[in-house]
Amino acid sequence: MPLEKLLSRFYSQLITVERKATLTAETYKTSAETFVSWVRQQSKQETLDCLSNMKVQDMMYYLSWRKVHGMDELTLAKDVSALRAFGDFLVEKNIWAENLVQLIERPKLHRKLPRVLSPEQVDSLLGTIKTDTPLGLRDRALFELIYSCGLRISEASGLLMQNVHFNERLVMVLGKGSKERLVPFGVQAAKWLSLWVNEGRPKILGKKQVPEVFVNYKGAPLSRKGIWKKFQQLEAESGVTAKVHTLRHSFATHLLAGGADLRSVQELLGHSDLSTTQIYTHIDNEVLQLYYDEYFPSHGGKDE
Repeated sequence: MPLEKLLSRFYSQLITVERKATLTAETYKTSAETFVSWVRQQSKQETLDCLSNMKVQDMMYYLSWRKVHGMDELTLAKDVSALRAFGDFLVEKNIWAENLVQLIERPKLHRKLPRVLSPEQVDSLLGTIKTDTPLGLRDRALFELIYSCGLRISEASGLLMQNVHFNERLVMVLGKGSKERLVPFGVQAAKWLSLWVNEGRPKILGKKQVPEVFVNYKGAPLSRKGIWKKFQQLEAESGVTAKVHTLRHSFATHLLAGGADLRSVQELLGHSDLSTTQIYTHIDNEVLQLYYDEYFPSHGGKDE
């Protein structure tokens, strides 16, 4: 069996048999592809023999190689999880006698505190966006909503028009594991989202029907990569160092600093485990109080 076909079958099994979310399956397949590519180069073979002849030491060499080439502990731990799934698949296909990855410990994680922005920095970042064009309205609405709701980039990309409720100021978000959750959005997000939906979006789409809220200049759904690239431009123009995910971290931190309870923030973020949310409580409240004196979402004006 060609190696490409093996990887394709691995992906299909993740989707159809193990019922993995599409994003998870894609991530696992990418990890497996990188691994197989490395094995090919090391063994100088293009057949299944390059995998069947592997030993535990080879797996350790591979993971060491990944770390040397800049992979951090968290990403490496996720990579190991993906490769364990691939190892199970190789055992099932009789390519490995046992799952070699299961014999290796996952790297211990030393959790870093997430970087957050002050409300002033968020204002500066979003205020850089020029809103005199349809795409400018889109970008302002997009990043206002990500901040106001603490959305993941994939959740913003996949948000559907039918799941935006302006009267209640709520969005129905499809999160990890295809779990749905309702998240409220603030006054500023409502303002810019309304301008985008009612003025900017129709100019791009014309009579075209697209279910996703955010579209690109061609009228196709805006991809995660498209959002990421746009944010990079915004970061460079504003001088505020951040990532798209920093807006989600800032959302959670500002809520907790303003007095929201941990369980509520957990629900809003869509975390399945409360311990994931608890990392935000370790950020020094004294530092937060230096720049945060009102309850979220005071950004951009108080909610009347």
